[in-house]
This record gives sequence, structure tokens and C-alpha cells, in this order.
Amino acid sequence: MSDASVSADRAFAPAPALSARRLILPLALAQFICSFAGSNMNVMINDISEDLDTTVKGVQTAITLFLLIMAILMIPCSKLTDRWGRKRCFTGGLALYGIGALLSAVSPNLGVLILGNSVFEGVGTALLIPPVYILATLWFTDLTRRAWAFGVISGLGGIGAAAGPLIGGLITTAISWRAAFVFQAVVVGIIILLGRRITDPLPADPTRPFDAVGAVLSGAGMFCLVFGILQAGSNNVLLAVLLVIGLVLLAAFYLYIRRQERAGKEPLLSTGLFRNRTCNFALVTQNIQWLILLGTSFVVSVYLQTVREYSAIKTGVVFTAATVGLLISSLGAERFAKRRAQKTLIVWGFLVTLTGVGLLIGLVVAWSSIVAFVPGLFLVGFGLGAMLTPSVNVVQSSFPEQQQGEISGLSRSVSNLGSSFGTAIAGTILVAAASRGNGAYAWAMFSLAIFGLVGLGAALLLPAKQPTAT
Repeated sequence: MSDASVSADRAFAPAPALSARRLILPLALAQFICSFAGSNMNVMINDISEDLDTTVKGVQTAITLFLLIMAILMIPCSKLTDRWGRKRCFTGGLALYGIGALLSAVSPNLGVLILGNSVFEGVGTALLIPPVYILATLWFTDLTRRAWAFGVISGLGGIGAAAGPLIGGLITTAISWRAAFVFQAVVVGIIILLGRRITDPLPADPTRPFDAVGAVLSGAGMFCLVFGILQAGSNNVLLAVLLVIGLVLLAAFYLYIRRQERAGKEPLLSTGLFRNRTCNFALVTQNIQWLILLGTSFVVSVYLQTVREYSAIKTGVVFTAATVGLLISSLGAERFAKRRAQKTLIVWGFLVTLTGVGLLIGLVVAWSSIVAFVPGLFLVGFGLGAMLTPSVNVVQSSFPEQQQGEISGLSRSVSNLGSSFGTAIAGTILVAAASRGNGAYAWAMFSLAIFGLVGLGAALLLPAKQPTAT
């Protein structure tokens, strides 16, 4: 361990509770607003479509591109934290995000909305999120305290995603969908003010090499995969071509970084990250948790607005159940970590979530009342809130401090890729068969349940006890 790391441990590990809360607050709020941005547009689909003269598919593309750009750039931006410093990346990302929010608020058409929301906010998020988890890992070395920190950050992130439809619906109904982006810009300004007290535990290293070729290969590969999925139902030939190109580019990326390592150079990612069995399974659970959360949010929102013709506020109120469930389980993250193993929390989280998805299919199809959504959404929120923190904790704790930049970027990239997959896959099924009403909704939710079973399988393969990073 370096002298800087040792001094960081001494400075932050014994920090009193009040000081710890002040340090975590801007980080947690940053995760909240970024997650909020990924779901709040779901309840504005009709309003945005009418105002900008576009379609549900157009708004879905904007939402998915925002999530995808985050996923593409998360790994490269995590490497830049070593070169530029964690605090500088955090503040710079917030500034870009704020500019994007304001640009989105005044957008005259879909193209400008995509530029502001998908590009500027997406790039800003990719730059500011890796420092959030790196700083939390460096500040809190004890497993329980780190679980508390990740619980606050991941919990507010989950709440942002779950409460996005409610807050977005309230703002859209009371003022305008454009005011929701002004709200984001205001929150970003508050975070910048709160973040002035942040001190980077480790110095920046401007001489640290940056793998531009690896960044292009990985980014292009992920883009082709997700953008290809968006073509389902409208251009299946292009879908197949993009999926093949995406897989080829990702294979080329892996071969390239392996060759770089063998040549003694520093690649974008170390291949050793993929040889950690515990981390690999935990990354799968992370990916699918966000896939289900954002996929459920998009599918239910579109279904309520296009099939049942609910207003933005009525759609948002429906999601209160998910927000309450996620809030309850997130607030108990530290207590759960003391009483139960990380694996146990993740396994039970998936079981509860899958039960919720099942209820969202069965009750909603059979019962036309708005109450039919409440039990399922509550269980989905509660189950996801219970396992978001353990999954992050397992991933981050699987590697020593000198690899936190890499693993944080990979972790956030995998999570955001899950978010974009959820909106792209389930959303595309729903939009492509929108005329089938309940049938399209059921198939879209069923696809999320299938992924949930894969996540449960990965959780069951996690070791019962978290190994110590070396």
C-alpha cells in the first residue's frame, strides 16, 4: 500500500458520523440525480412526443442513448480519474451534466434533446460517477462502514430511479416537462457547492497512460449491441448486422488488451479483472438489477400512458409503491449487512423481485384497477433495494486500492449497460407490439423475469463468504 493510501486511511477511516455524512452527501446526491435522469422521462413520453412532434420510439431512443453513452464512457472515464484526479472529474462531470440539463430544457426538437440529455448529460454522468464509488471505497476501509456508504449511495441511486417517474410526473403536470430538466440543473448546482469540501485521498498522476484504442473498441462494441436491439421489429437485418459487429468488436477489445498486457503496457482494463470469479458473478447481478429496475420503469410507464391513457402525474403516483419499497430496504442496508451475508441478501433480493414481477404480470392483466400495480411494484422496489448495495460491495471489495479506478469504471459500466438493455429490450418488445395492449405488456415483463432468473442463478454461485482482496 502506498504512503498516500495509508494517510488516506488515517484521515478518513476514524471520521466521526457527522463528518462521514457530510462527505457522503454530495456523492449520494450525484448518484441520485443521475439515476433520476434515467427514469423521470418515462412519464413525460406523451408530453415530449406532442411538444417536439416525435414518437414514443423517438423518446425511447433518447432515454436509451443516455444510458448507453454512460455505459460506453464509464470505463475510459474511470481511468481518467487517475490522470486528472477524482475531485476534478467529479466537478467537471457535474458541470457538463448541468449544461446538458439546461440545453434539454430549451430544446426545440428531438435532435437537440438528444444532444443535451443523451450526450451532454451522458458524458457528464460517465465522468462524475466513477469518483463517487472510488472515493467511498478509499474513505471507508471497514466492511460494515463501507456497506453503510454504499448503502447510502446505491440507495439514493435506486430511489432516484424509482422516484423519477413520481417527481417527473409532479413537475410535468404542475409546470412542464422542461421544468424537470431545470430541476436537475438546480440539484447539480447544489451538489457542486456541497462538493467543495471533498478532498481527494490520492494525488492525480498526469503521467498515467490512457488506452485510446481500447476505449474506442469497447465503446463501439457496446454501442452496436444496444443500438442493434433498438432496431428489433423495424429492421431485423440491421439488428443482426449490428449484433454481429458488436460481438466482433468486443472480442477484438479483449484480444487487444491481452496483447497490451503481454507487451508490458497498461491497457484500458486489466484482463485480471475478468478472472475474479466472485466479481464476475456479482457484476452479472448488478447488470440485471438495473436492467429490471429501468426496464420495469419504462414498460409500466409506457403501458399506463399509451394503453390506459394515464396522465404524467397519475403514472408517477403509481410508482410510489416501488419508491417506498426501495426506500425501506435501502435504509436497512447497514443493519442487513451486519446480520446477513452479502450472498444471502442478493439471493433473497432476487427472489422478492421476481415475485414482484410475477404479480405485475398476473394482477395487472387480470385486474383493471390501479391498485393492481401496488403489490408488484412494492416488492420489486424492496427486493432491488435490498441487493443493490451488497452487489456493489462484493465487486468493489474484490480488489485492492490500486485497482479501484478500474473496477469502479467496469462496475458502473456494467450497471448502466444493464439499464440501457432494460429500456432497449423490454421497451422494444412493448413498443413493437403496442397495439396488442395487455399482451405486449405481459411479454415485455416476462422478458424481465427471464433475466431475473439469470441474475438469481449468478447470485447462487457467489461464495458464502466474501474473500479478502489482495
